[in-house]
Amino acid sequence: MTTFNDVFDRVPTLAWRAPGRINVIGEHTDYNDGFVLPAAIPHGVTARVAPRSDGLVRIASAQVPDAVDSMDLTDLTPGAVSGGAAYAAGVVWELARRGHAVHGVDIHIDGDVPRGAGLSSSAALECAVAGALNELFGLRLEQRMLIDVAHKAENDFVGMPCGVMDQSAAMLSQAGHLLFLDTRDMTVRHVPFDAATAGLDLLVIDTQAPHRLVDGEYARRRRECAEACGHLGIASLRDLEPHALPAALPTIDPVLARRTRHVVTENARVTDTVALLEGGADPRGLGALLSASHRSLRDDYQVSSVELDSAADAAVAAGAYGARMIGGGFGGSVLALVDGDRRDAVADAVSAAAKEAGLPEPVFLSVQPSQGAGPCPV
Repeated sequence: MTTFNDVFDRVPTLAWRAPGRINVIGEHTDYNDGFVLPAAIPHGVTARVAPRSDGLVRIASAQVPDAVDSMDLTDLTPGAVSGGAAYAAGVVWELARRGHAVHGVDIHIDGDVPRGAGLSSSAALECAVAGALNELFGLRLEQRMLIDVAHKAENDFVGMPCGVMDQSAAMLSQAGHLLFLDTRDMTVRHVPFDAATAGLDLLVIDTQAPHRLVDGEYARRRRECAEACGHLGIASLRDLEPHALPAALPTIDPVLARRTRHVVTENARVTDTVALLEGGADPRGLGALLSASHRSLRDDYQVSSVELDSAADAAVAAGAYGARMIGGGFGGSVLALVDGDRRDAVADAVSAAAKEAGLPEPVFLSVQPSQGAGPCPV
């Protein structure tokens, strides 16, 4: 692994760090004007930057020591940069597109968020770069604007039609809390959830089956949701209440009906989770909501995989209170709610199930709700 000094032969001016995230519940609801309940995790991405006197943008990564992407600001266009560097370049491009005074810059990326695991390493990278450049160039953009810059960079430069949840979680999360985000009006509420004090562990099971979302099924799900809205005569699936499903679903294509049912019931699961936690109920009750979410994602939204189903089923069979896939799907990770003293037993059972099925050996991360993005030592 290389440092900023190794690559650019000078020291960085400043650094920003942004965390990855788990989405406790509320999957594929963010681009449907719905509710989500993510939390930052201890793992994150650090962007170290220094200004240049010319218009050159150079991007390097500690994880790819022999590669430096170099381009002039005027040559930054979607498709001009590939790989992880595209996310950083997209932030520079989006800031320039908005007319901000962005100049040449050296950017070095380092992080420990597992890529392709559904933990939003890309949003962490974007937010770290956005925060660093905002400070470096004295742009004085507020958090909400930085979220929008990072979001548009991924949508319009990288070409990933994601919602705004990941960037919001990276920027706005507070330690010891879940972030209750209404993606329609972008209001937030911090919901206390001290899992450790309750004797609980949030166990992330990285199935080692990477998800690839830029083209294909993720974009198709967004189109299907839009089609369902058109047939139902509503602006967003957020506008449909659970009690209206029995009358509405038979009027549309069966596939669109399944997509609709997932989004509507998932929104309800988010609000049920918030009510449970804010009402002082036993947080172990969250487990049933996690498992219900997984069944809906598997059966109605059809974004699960053999690896994800194996991990979720094995975790619950071994004593987890509930488990569900997190992230866009088609690979990635499962989140399980377990007693702290049962963590290793659950992990062993999940590993054994994967081995028996001939699947990759999972990797396990224990996480607690952590702090959002901000400046850090260089």
